[in-house]
Order: sequence, then structure tokens, then C-alpha cells
Amino acid sequence: MNNINTIPSAARWLGFGGLLPFAATASLALYPALSLNDIATRALLAYGAVILSFLGGVRWGIAIVDKQDTKLLAPLTASVIPALIGWSALLTSQKVGLIILATAFVLLLVVDLKLSSAPSWYRTLRVPLTVGAVAALLLGLMN
Repeated sequence: MNNINTIPSAARWLGFGGLLPFAATASLALYPALSLNDIATRALLAYGAVILSFLGGVRWGIAIVDKQDTKLLAPLTASVIPALIGWSALLTSQKVGLIILATAFVLLLVVDLKLSSAPSWYRTLRVPLTVGAVAALLLGLMN
């Protein structure tokens, strides 16, 4: 894996900036005395589902580059699974949804680290971003 400095600056800034909503909502969800507690947990769950769906979209984009129509079914099918998992997490209780999302982020990272068609910097970026997202989702369980 590459050094974090090999990641294009725009991807690095936007990627790590994308952790801010995770951190903010998880922090607010930790304080049950706050009237924002329930809203923050729901926002954390929703943001996690959106980002998981986004990662599926990244896989869709990678799949359609230089692929023939006959080789697209499996990678495109795999690319919609994160969105379906995120959506299903929204249909459960908040705690179960947070567990589903945290698990899905870890599993998708494992699969993405083997994604040879992605730029190597993408795989490098995914590790700390996944750690941050999963940490926030698990913190959301502590309320």
C-alpha cells in the first residue's frame, strides 16, 4: 500500500472531510441528556447508509471503465449491494442498523483492498476512512 501522501490532495481533503459528519453525529449521540441525541443517532445512521451507497457507486464507476458488456453483470451487481445493505439498515432499529453498517463497511473494505482495477491510492485512502466511519458507527451504539 502507498503512503497517504500519494493520495491526490482533492481526494484526501474530501475523503477526510467526509468523516466530519460521522464525528459530529457520533459525538452528539453519546450524550443522552441532549435533546439532539435521537436525531444525532438517526443522522449518523442515515449518513452511514449514504456513504455506504456512495462506495457502491465507486465500484460501479470502476467496473464500467474498459469493460465489455458481457463482463459487467457480476461487478455491477456487486456494486448495488452496498446501497441495498444501507437501505436495509435504515429499516431496522437504530442499534441494529449501526451494527449492520459497521459490519458492511469492514466487509466492503476487505473486498476493496483486493480491487486491482482501482488506483492504489484509493485502497490506501479507504483504510483510515473506514476506520473512522466504523469507529463513529460503533460510538453511536454507546448511547
